[in-house]
Amino acid sequence: MDVVPDGDRMTVSMWGELDLGSRRLLPELYDMLTLSGGGVDLRLDAVGFCDCSGLSTLLDLHTRAVDEGKTVTISSCGLAVERLLDLTGTRELFTAPARPERPAPPARPDTGPTEESSQDLRAEVAQLRRAMQTRPTIDLARGILMASFNLTPEAAWSVLVRTSQNTNTKLHHLAQDLVGTVRGSTLPQQVQQQLSAAVAGASRPDEAAACPAGAVEDRD
Repeated sequence: MDVVPDGDRMTVSMWGELDLGSRRLLPELYDMLTLSGGGVDLRLDAVGFCDCSGLSTLLDLHTRAVDEGKTVTISSCGLAVERLLDLTGTRELFTAPARPERPAPPARPDTGPTEESSQDLRAEVAQLRRAMQTRPTIDLARGILMASFNLTPEAAWSVLVRTSQNTNTKLHHLAQDLVGTVRGSTLPQQVQQQLSAAVAGASRPDEAAACPAGAVEDRD
């Protein structure tokens, strides 16, 4: 691993294999993150192998960055890392945020919306904010199911929905628990049983078609 300061960020170039042994790099990566002003940019072109343990290391670094109000991006990577990011749906977690657009000029004064329309607008904004918060975790959980059980995106969604319904667990809570297994946590036995049954059922086309993506809403 080689570290080069770049403005308020740290550019970290890594090579070799990102596997279980890569976790020994976490303390140094945490230090680089703390020393930076805005976060860490990873260059992984020379990484020839990356498995779930290596991905867990990257996710732990991402979580620490979020806690510190910073970001971790993967500015470049080889085929091994790129394939794992695509399979697990985690690429967007390591993508630099888009620059904010220039604010539009203020609108001319108007009579203003009615109280009823204002309530509808506030409710819609609240739903959008909640969706933005939970959707990445749900997509990540779906990616883990796809990579672990060789499922299609539709089948992985069916497994999440069916397990959520059969265990009376909110979808985004189930997704958080499933993502946690990558870092070593264990699902409750009932959830494991229902998840296994749902995976078995998803292998049958008629089961996967019963819960198309987008058909179920994760309600509070």
